[in-house]
Amino acid sequence: MPHRGKMQWVKRAGAGLLWLVILLCLAIAIIPEFLDARYYRGPVSDHFDGEHFFNPDGADDALSPPGGTGTLLRYVTARDNRPLWPDRVAVTPTKPSARVDGERMLATWVGHATVLVQTNGLNILTDPVWSKSAGPFGIGPTRVAEPGIRFADLPKIDLVLVSHDHYDHMDLATLRKLWDRDHPLIVTSLGNDSVIGQAGVPARALDWGGEVAVRPGVSVVVNRSHHWDSRWFADRNRALWSGFVVRLPGGNLFFAGDTGAGDFKWADRAASYGPIRLALIPIGAFRFAAGQMAAGSHVGPVDAVEMYRRLGAAHAIAIHWGTFRLSYEGWDTPPRLLAAAEACTGQRGFAAVRIGRTMEIPAFAPQPSRPAMARSDLLRCLDTPAMSALR
Repeated sequence: MPHRGKMQWVKRAGAGLLWLVILLCLAIAIIPEFLDARYYRGPVSDHFDGEHFFNPDGADDALSPPGGTGTLLRYVTARDNRPLWPDRVAVTPTKPSARVDGERMLATWVGHATVLVQTNGLNILTDPVWSKSAGPFGIGPTRVAEPGIRFADLPKIDLVLVSHDHYDHMDLATLRKLWDRDHPLIVTSLGNDSVIGQAGVPARALDWGGEVAVRPGVSVVVNRSHHWDSRWFADRNRALWSGFVVRLPGGNLFFAGDTGAGDFKWADRAASYGPIRLALIPIGAFRFAAGQMAAGSHVGPVDAVEMYRRLGAAHAIAIHWGTFRLSYEGWDTPPRLLAAAEACTGQRGFAAVRIGRTMEIPAFAPQPSRPAMARSDLLRCLDTPAMSALR
C-alpha cells in the first residue's frame, strides 16, 4: 500500500507539473506585454508596417499548427499519437580541413540548419547551433544527434549567416563562443542584430535585397523567405527572417534558412543572382497532423523539390531534419519522402546526407531543364502504400 500511494503521488505531481508548464506557456502567449521588444525601427515597406514584419505573399505565420489550440495542447502533452523518435542517433564527428583554397568546395552538415561550407579560402557557417536544446533557459527540444563537428574541431570561421531569431536557428551561446574565438563577419536580417547584440556580439543586419561585401569577388545577399519570428511569443515578428545567397567564384551558395513555400518568387529571386552551385534546403518539421505535406512556414519534401527546380541549383543538401524534434513526422520520414519526390520529378543532385559527412561539391554544371510538375500531380505520384505508411 505505501508503494502504491507513493506511485499515485508521483503521478499526480507529474500531472500537476505538466499543467503548470502548459499554463505558463499560455500565459507567455497571452498576457506579458512587458516581454515585447522593438528590435528594429525604420521606414514602412511592403513587408514592414512600422511595428512588425510580415510576409508580403500572405500570412502563414500563426503560432497554432493546423487544428488550432487542441492540436497544440495534444502536441505539448505528447498525446497526438506521434511516431516514436530515437532517443539518440549515432554520429561520427568529422574534423574538417583548416582551409579549402581555390574553387574547390566542401560542405559538412553539422545538424539541423547548421552547415560548414569551405571554399575560396573561406569558412562559412549557417545558423550555428551547438547547444543541447533549442529553447530559452535550456528548455525546449533536445538533440537526438550530436553535432557532426565538435566545436573544438571547427576551423577558424570567417562568415556566419543567421536566418532569424528562433532558438533552433539563433543560438546566442554558440554565437558568443564563435565571436570570442574568431571574430567572424555575422550577416543577418533587420532586427536580429539587436537580439544577437544581447550576447555582446556585433552583427551586420540588412533588409531583403541588401548586399554586403566579404572580400573582392565574394558578397552576401539577404534574400526574402516565407516565415515568422519570435523569441518570447509576445515579441512576434519584431525582427525579419531571410535566406541568403553567397556570391562566389565558381557558383553561388544558397541557404534557405527556415521557410514555407509562399509564392516561391523568393526562390526565383535567389536564382537571379547567378548560377547556384550548392543549395541548402530544409525538408523537415512540415507535419503537425497525420498525412500533412507542408506547414505554412515550413516546406516538406514535396515543396523542397520545387524549390530546388526553381533555384536551378547544380546540387542541394537536405537540412532541418533529424536533429531536434519540432513536429509530428517520424525521424526518417523527410529523407524517405524526398527520395520518392525526386523519383517522381526525375530530379537528381538533391541529397539527404549523414550528419558529420563531408561532401565534395563538384564544379558547377547546369542541371538539365525540367518542366514544373503540378503539386497535385506530385501528390498523386506519392500516393502509394509505401508513402502512405510513412508517419
